[in-house]
Amino acid sequence: MSGRARLALCAWAATLMAACALLPLVDPATWILQAAFLLAVQAGVGAAARRVPLARPLTIAAQALVTLVLLTLVFARQQALAGLIPGPQAFQRFADLLQQGGDDIARYAIPAPLESDGIRLMLVGGVLVIGLLVDTLAVTFRSAAPAGLPLLALYSVAAGLSEGGTDWLWFLVAAAGYLMLLLAEGRDRLSQWGRVFGGTPRTPGGEQSGAVAPVRTGRRIGAFALGVALVVPLALPAMNGGLLDSARTGVGSGTGGGGTISAVNPLVSLRDSLNVDENREVLSVDTDSSDLSNLYLRIVSLDDFDGTTWKPSKRNITAVPDGRFPTPVGLGPDVKRAETRTTVSAADWYAQDWLPMPYPPSDVQVAGNWRYEPVGMTLVGDHGQNTRGLTYEVRSLDVRPTADQLAAAPQPPSALEREYTELPDSLPDVVSRTAREVTAGAANPYEQAVKLQEYFAVNGGFEYDTQVKVGSGSQAIARFLADKQGFCVHFSFAMAAMARTLDIPARVAVGFAPGSPQADGTVSVGLRDAHAWPEVYFEGVGWTRFEPTPTRGSTPSYTLPETPGSSVPDPGLPSRNTETEPSAAPSASESCTAQDKKLDACASESAAAAPVTGGDGPKWYVVPAWVLGGLAVLLVPLAPMLWRLRTRSVRLGAHGRTGADAVPHTLAVWQELTDTAWDFAILPEESQTPRMAAARIVRLGRLEPTAAAAVHRVADAVEQVLYAPRPRPTAGLTEDVHRASAGLRAAAGRGTRLRARFAPRSTVRVSWAVSAWWTGLKQRAAAARPTFRKASGQQG
Repeated sequence: MSGRARLALCAWAATLMAACALLPLVDPATWILQAAFLLAVQAGVGAAARRVPLARPLTIAAQALVTLVLLTLVFARQQALAGLIPGPQAFQRFADLLQQGGDDIARYAIPAPLESDGIRLMLVGGVLVIGLLVDTLAVTFRSAAPAGLPLLALYSVAAGLSEGGTDWLWFLVAAAGYLMLLLAEGRDRLSQWGRVFGGTPRTPGGEQSGAVAPVRTGRRIGAFALGVALVVPLALPAMNGGLLDSARTGVGSGTGGGGTISAVNPLVSLRDSLNVDENREVLSVDTDSSDLSNLYLRIVSLDDFDGTTWKPSKRNITAVPDGRFPTPVGLGPDVKRAETRTTVSAADWYAQDWLPMPYPPSDVQVAGNWRYEPVGMTLVGDHGQNTRGLTYEVRSLDVRPTADQLAAAPQPPSALEREYTELPDSLPDVVSRTAREVTAGAANPYEQAVKLQEYFAVNGGFEYDTQVKVGSGSQAIARFLADKQGFCVHFSFAMAAMARTLDIPARVAVGFAPGSPQADGTVSVGLRDAHAWPEVYFEGVGWTRFEPTPTRGSTPSYTLPETPGSSVPDPGLPSRNTETEPSAAPSASESCTAQDKKLDACASESAAAAPVTGGDGPKWYVVPAWVLGGLAVLLVPLAPMLWRLRTRSVRLGAHGRTGADAVPHTLAVWQELTDTAWDFAILPEESQTPRMAAARIVRLGRLEPTAAAAVHRVADAVEQVLYAPRPRPTAGLTEDVHRASAGLRAAAGRGTRLRARFAPRSTVRVSWAVSAWWTGLKQRAAAARPTFRKASGQQG
């Protein structure tokens, strides 16, 4: 097997090994067999094109075309011409499948079902795209090192989505594939240098000389790099999962009181929980509270608003306080309160990183490894701890402020007000303008908040609808205010943002609305009870719940007007239900027989609802865009190195054997030698003869005899083609350049070697070439411009 064929096989294997990191994401994992076959066909086309040989761009184009035909055959055969040739309908089919795949990724927990063609297209198509990039870099351009970037992108996407239990194993597999690719390229390169680099005779003492040092050193570097890559992640904090998704790795670092919680976006999970076909029980709640309508189970608060979405800020976490929790921020002694006891039992399938609790908690009795976030007064699982099958007891305060206390609340602390009224410049003016119009005539922040709540829940003409499709971006809240249709996410986001425009501290809470009372006295909380609501801060009372979403939850008693005939719902009664709000009553699935389920005759809520931040859900192009953006960020710093690798490959590549071919090849080799010396801080002297320039390189580069002789042989070849009557080719010039480069590298310091590798000085030729091109372009434009001579004033 030739060296390039062996390299192509290793590139195929490395891509497939990196793709193994995606195996835990989908069940069953049979898609990997399909991807392996299609990837092999793609690699075979590349090998055939290089053997012809085709030009490099044509080789890449042929592989890309075959890849498109293969994907069409598998996923869009019915929409393609003759089942193979893609047309507009086939591309529309791809777009639909990618959109479906994005929605399915948001809807399904890991592992997602393989029955989704959208997910299968994203998996197989993504592996083929990464495989094409790896084959192009490692085999077509013979640069295996940069091929690690697409492999890293593939592994990173998988690691960011997986649950983390076996991430180290998949990293080991992917790293082994990459090292195999590097060793294959190194072996191919060393074999082109001659037998001396493949192995040398032993010295009389029985030891090998330094000829095998490059191989041994490469192996040591590879092993060290692999060891560092395996050890360093163990010291880094793990990535958090979503709020209502399956649990991910814990967020704390170590076992002490430190650590942080990274910001996550729970809204996709909340949206999908509202639209499940079966309202599965998430939590069973037993409480001694006399007011079940106020039994909200809070998970986390979203206090960071960037103009597009609300999300939790990055917060410090500590050990769970022993005994009673601190008094909530802002709660004064004059506010009436009662302590309630609530026992919560989580379902065996519900693995949640955050602990759902009534707010504000005063004591929690829970088993496992949990940490405390004091700002939001929430508990978060540490290093894999979650709520799966957990039973815990929470003592919380039922705070009962009066309208007069809220109306008389003094100005909040300046630091708190500054943090929780911060708004981005991208927020449309219509949001603040509408807030001022709605709250016109209000005497204080409390009355303003009540007017905002009534605007959304009562008199603003808004409708609760999970089928609404609202676009994403900074204009999303403005579109919601215009369309007046949405669900809890839309209402809570809009009210919190409008409150901030009025300089009222506000945030959004995510958790569960009051569930359905059961015959045994407990309360059943289902998936469709997932809810979001705004919290407004009043000094002396603290963070206070409001309920702007119509037909959901319950309106707090302290926001009810005292005048009769109000249309605001009675807080003592369960929420008024509609067909889209089943959480306060038995769900449709509870009255659905097994036969009806088989016939798909059960009622179901919308399958496609979107939060105000997400439009129609995650777009199919989001993940590829992030991957391509990450690759661009990685490639920009490496552009000088990649340019030098490409230039070196062209200059030292194949050439003809005639006298006419000798001149350009020899001069190209000489320029490569002088540019390599330039990269090692030996500036070229254009005025010197080749012989003088070679002596200068040997002297300044402190070359040992073998490398020095190689430099002089190249200089002699240059003089021969420049001055001989009949220039003739000189054999071994490429090997001489490699020997000279190795000598320069061996004599240089570490900093110089790194500079020569990643920021070579000779890349300034690119700017020279651009400048020369621009000058020539201007000269050609000036020459092509018509000239007019002014008529002479003399008469003949």
